[in-house]
Amino acid sequence: MPLPDPVAIIIGAGPSGLSTAASLARLSIPYIILEREDCLAPLWKKKAYDRLHLHLPKLSCQLPHVPFPENFPNYVPKTQFVQYLDSYATHFNISPLFNRLVESACYDEGSGRWRVEARNVRSGEVEEYSGRFLVVATGESEAFVPVVEGLEGFTGEVLHSTGYKCGEKYRGKRVLVVGCGNSGMEIALDLAIHGAKTSIVVRSPIHILSKGIMYWGLKLAKYLPFSTVESLVVLLSKFWYGGLTKYGIQRPQEGPFTLKKKYRKFPIIDTGTYKMIKSGQIQVLPAVARIRGDEVEFKNGNSHPFDTIVFATGFKRSTHKWLKGDNYMLDEDGHPKSSFPNHWKGQNGLYGAGLALTGLFGAGVDAQKIANDIKSSL
Repeated sequence: MPLPDPVAIIIGAGPSGLSTAASLARLSIPYIILEREDCLAPLWKKKAYDRLHLHLPKLSCQLPHVPFPENFPNYVPKTQFVQYLDSYATHFNISPLFNRLVESACYDEGSGRWRVEARNVRSGEVEEYSGRFLVVATGESEAFVPVVEGLEGFTGEVLHSTGYKCGEKYRGKRVLVVGCGNSGMEIALDLAIHGAKTSIVVRSPIHILSKGIMYWGLKLAKYLPFSTVESLVVLLSKFWYGGLTKYGIQRPQEGPFTLKKKYRKFPIIDTGTYKMIKSGQIQVLPAVARIRGDEVEFKNGNSHPFDTIVFATGFKRSTHKWLKGDNYMLDEDGHPKSSFPNHWKGQNGLYGAGLALTGLFGAGVDAQKIANDIKSSL
């Protein structure tokens, strides 16, 4: 028996999709969620390493309307965050349609509705859905591995960070982590703790902040000018970590929050990696030039042999493959064209939740704005 047409169609059952569904449910607005995987929050459940914790305090990461349990630690580990997401979905009776790979979504001018075609991964059949509003909540979902000369001939193991779980199996092995974002830094730490001979590629300047510095930066941002807080954060980082150039790390000219706003580059929230770099347990290397057999050659001309390469090089959005006719809200990379805080709304009932890289809290704010806007439209 076919489902009745919902008012809103949500694409993606991660934290952003769940936040939107909950916010719509509180306003009694019918919706459906289409999720290409077979579970809620697949990036967290299937593609995150075991050591992962939220890098910001739990008050900055809880989803709308339901706080974290009081007994959860301030920096919530992956296992407890997944537990929270499952209970969140149960609380709001959120039941996504799983194994639905969206192949196209386009706005029908005649009917004033969004037409969505999704392939049922299990049956292979293409299903059609229709709704007055469409919410893109897919996040950054496709693992990205850069083109590296000679990578296909590498004699060891190659994996993306989505395939990495724990460093135990790499004990005693020579492992290169490519990518110095928060995931790369934390994976390098996990490898070193488990006895791997760990190296990490740091090819561009980065800001390293302690959890405490980041926490107070966010606190002070509520009361002081942006430039003042940023300058203070950089000053504290220099005091806490000292000079980084002797370890192969450069600080950017622009501040950490400016870089995030302008280029979507997040500061590194240090969870212990710096100490390992300082002690020599993690070696910092420059950009990769090419690979020959098990030898990786770097831009400085040096080369080192490795058994494993882990690409912590992030994700690409696939929105451009299936979202048709949107020339207003998203660019070709799936990022909002309009700057924050006007990034969440497109035209003809199109919305984006969690696409502006403002963290879990920002995704929750998006969700509530979207639900309220849909309510006012109705």
